[in-house]
Amino acid sequence: MAWQLTSDVEEFAAVTGEFLRSAPVRHTVFLTLVDTLRSRGPHAYGPEDPFFGWWTTPGAAIGGVLLQTPPHPVLFSELPADAVPAAVTALADRPIAGVNMLAGDIPRFAGDRPYVAGMRTRLHRLGALTPPEPAPPGVARPATAADRELLVDWFTGFDASIGERGPGVDAIVYSRVTLWTDDGVPVAMAVRSRPQAGMVRILTVWTPPELRRRGYAGGATAAATRAALDEGASEVVLYTDLANPTSNALYHRLGYRPVEDRAMVEFR
Repeated sequence: MAWQLTSDVEEFAAVTGEFLRSAPVRHTVFLTLVDTLRSRGPHAYGPEDPFFGWWTTPGAAIGGVLLQTPPHPVLFSELPADAVPAAVTALADRPIAGVNMLAGDIPRFAGDRPYVAGMRTRLHRLGALTPPEPAPPGVARPATAADRELLVDWFTGFDASIGERGPGVDAIVYSRVTLWTDDGVPVAMAVRSRPQAGMVRILTVWTPPELRRRGYAGGATAAATRAALDEGASEVVLYTDLANPTSNALYHRLGYRPVEDRAMVEFR
């Protein structure tokens, strides 16, 4: 049993691909990150090289994985109990500022090291889509290249709201952005990932602050979810910030149900 580390995304994809595809809901972020890194290059999320790892069981099967795209925290999948302290040892010579892992694994990984608790998130998967009732005013449409200036502004606003830098507008396919329009004017957006192993994730939902509390986000999310189902997705998932009860309640009304809770921490 041991961790194997690499900076080669193709090696990581070859070794862990079957493991990741075996549970595409729980491995949603790994699948979409690997897809982006393979299509856009290793610096899609920042100037430093990413690295990857996998935990092998006594039978030489893959039991867990990790991935970091600096400066973001190290992302861990669900892990066997003995893989958690072993990860601390495996990463000892790397400047790890923080981690993103199942909430229950944080104490064993941190040990006696002081840390600052960050965002707690909840993964949801779609049960049965339930469009908002009453429906918000307006209709949905796919974004086009003509919407680029608007999307740059909205992606910037979204990144600022979560304190992170995403891959940006140039990383998305316009048709994968669903705009909710009211009287022909875009008022909200929901962005979905490319399908991976039958799974699509709602990546970003954004309504400008001055347009909130009118149901636009629900309309955009329901329309993006329907688009994912129409293109053949067998699973549609999304993450919520547990500190935002409004969005958690909204996605529950739309038919999304909890799967697992994750926590991010920063080490002093």
